[in-house]
Amino acid sequence: MEKLFLPNKGSFSVFDDFIFFISMAKEKILILNESQILQKIRRMAYQIYESNFQEEVIILAGVNGAGFKLAQMLTEELGRIASFQVILTQVRLDKKLLTQTEVGIDIPSAELKNRSIVLVDDVLNTGRTIAHSLPPFLNSSPKKLEIATLVNRSHKLFPIASDFTGYELSTTLTDHIEVTLEEGQMTAYLK
Repeated sequence: MEKLFLPNKGSFSVFDDFIFFISMAKEKILILNESQILQKIRRMAYQIYESNFQEEVIILAGVNGAGFKLAQMLTEELGRIASFQVILTQVRLDKKLLTQTEVGIDIPSAELKNRSIVLVDDVLNTGRTIAHSLPPFLNSSPKKLEIATLVNRSHKLFPIASDFTGYELSTTLTDHIEVTLEEGQMTAYLK
């Protein structure tokens, strides 16, 4: 077996390094801690405000799970800085299904007409979840529809782009981002 020598690492075999690489891939790597997440949310709220400052009302629609929690946090932050009213709604769909039969939202579709809507999810990976979330909004003739995500992985399979992104991260297709937004436990990990 071939031996290699690298400064600060000493001598090791190619096989040993491969095993080290595999074991590192199975560990969780912290990419955002609580203070960083709160800072990203504050910045995203200011960006949403700047993009919609002329509106009287905007709608934040959070995808169920961590996306809705992120939408709640953005709503609270916008309440501190923005002059417009924020209506919060939840988008209900099964993220694991490849096709969606029903996508539910908590407000009547008539309230979406001619409104600025920000669709919110915790992680933008391929764009599939956001793409499946669009029909109730597009069928209601919104004034504009923007997307906000805490982490953008940039593995587009659908023509979806985030307008407001907290953190952009290039990952492999096999990597997973795990976001927790519970008070006192806010983290984003790369797995």
